Amino acid sequence: MTAELVFKYFPNLSDLQQKRFILLEELYKDWNRKINVVSRKDIDELYLRHVLHSVGIAKVQQFKDGSSILDVGTGGGFPGIPLAILFPEVQFTLVDSIGKKIKVVQEVIDGLELDNVKAINSRVEETKGQYDFIVSRAVAAMPTFVHWVKGKIKKESLHERRNGILYLKGGDLAEELEGYKAIELYDLTNYFDEAFFETKKVVYLPMKFKG
Repeated sequence: MTAELVFKYFPNLSDLQQKRFILLEELYKDWNRKINVVSRKDIDELYLRHVLHSVGIAKVQQFKDGSSILDVGTGGGFPGIPLAILFPEVQFTLVDSIGKKIKVVQEVIDGLELDNVKAINSRVEETKGQYDFIVSRAVAAMPTFVHWVKGKIKKESLHERRNGILYLKGGDLAEELEGYKAIELYDLTNYFDEAFFETKKVVYLPMKFKG
């Protein structure tokens, strides 16, 4: 699969955005040979399993210019880097505790000349700042994740949707999410035709603020 898969669902991209999405594959294949951050099977299906999956968040929430997003446990840069290509006027901070992964992320950021992305080698609990939304791809069960990001979400919302977590998860989530009354689930099959997305969802959890 090629970047055309992304263009199919996001037809209004600028020339620069298209070039960056095309360049992604070359950069990841090159760096993955040196530092393995994406499995061999997944690298062959990069646009389906990583890029399109990442921008599924954009089908649920369009980020406004000037907003800030934290990607927790970004791994090889997902969902942060594809989202940063889509939203060039939004600031993204990508955090991972594994140094070699952040090295690859930084090289991809540099290769794409993305000036709206910062990569940090750190545990999220030690990361400073507050953000409009926190995004991630299933790095932990929701209760653990909520604990990690406590205090990291801004109180004032720029968007109509209240600030919170946008989490890419798959499978049966009923038990894991049963304690969260305000949670909203969005099936990615509503937006994408490919069989890969049959069990994939975007989980939105608005953060509650006391006072």
